[in-house]
Amino acid sequence: MHRRRRTALVLSAVIVAAAPLLTACGNDAHPGAAAVVGGQRITVAQLESRVNEVRAAQRAAITDETQYEQTIARTGGLTRDTLHTMVLDEVLKRAAEDAGVGVSRKDVQDFRASLEQQAGGAKALETAWLQQYGVAPKRLEDSLSTEIQAQKLAAALGADMNTDAGKATFWKALSDASKKLGVDLNPRYGAWDVQKSSRVDAKTPWVREITAAAQPQSA
Repeated sequence: MHRRRRTALVLSAVIVAAAPLLTACGNDAHPGAAAVVGGQRITVAQLESRVNEVRAAQRAAITDETQYEQTIARTGGLTRDTLHTMVLDEVLKRAAEDAGVGVSRKDVQDFRASLEQQAGGAKALETAWLQQYGVAPKRLEDSLSTEIQAQKLAAALGADMNTDAGKATFWKALSDASKKLGVDLNPRYGAWDVQKSSRVDAKTPWVREITAAAQPQSA
């Protein structure tokens, strides 16, 4: 989208160059938990519910069976991507709280109205978020709120995300928040090494186009 969207997208570049943020816990210390963030469990049931929301939305949006099967194949890592997005969003939330950053209802409404105008309407925006980021329509405003949070955090930190120094500043805030939260990721959903970006390239707007932004394109 336009300039305001690009502000959030550029925040993703900080992740690739950073040291590992989240790692898997070495044992099943939290039975039934997909992850533990700040002492709060993200249960397997909660994770599966979020994934099912996306699958139901995809099924409703795609009537052609072949296209639906292709979509399922393309999003085979949805469960892991969803969990890692949920965890990373909590890390961002903590960093924003530490910086005194808040997001109001009006912030979200204004942002949504702007994006709907760019996308061509409310339904078009919901479809775009579902297709591009794996966000079910019922979670759209939560996703927009998180994106605004990332923008405001960068601004509060005085972090120019077009510079290496700005990215380092933003990253340090996330790193500090991660250490405070003490994230445990269930090994069944993989480990998270931010430097490798394989799991960081989550389908969430503020962590988007990481590979394209930070790595050379293949010939």
